[in-house]
Amino acid sequence: MAYKIVASQCTVCGACEFECPNAAISLKGDMYIIDPKKCTECEGAFDTPQCAAVCPVEKTCIPA
Repeated sequence: MAYKIVASQCTVCGACEFECPNAAISLKGDMYIIDPKKCTECEGAFDTPQCAAVCPVEKTCIPA
């Protein structure tokens, strides 16, 4: 399973893009998206998904 970004809550701060160890997060138009083919929920790299850990808005990066 991959994570997704809740577009209506995203502030487009960019914090998640730089923390993703798989380069799964990118800016598309005026919103960040997570590529489900690249997202591993940070398994094997971190204890928790880093996008959710660094996001300043609670429950914006959530399991898809």
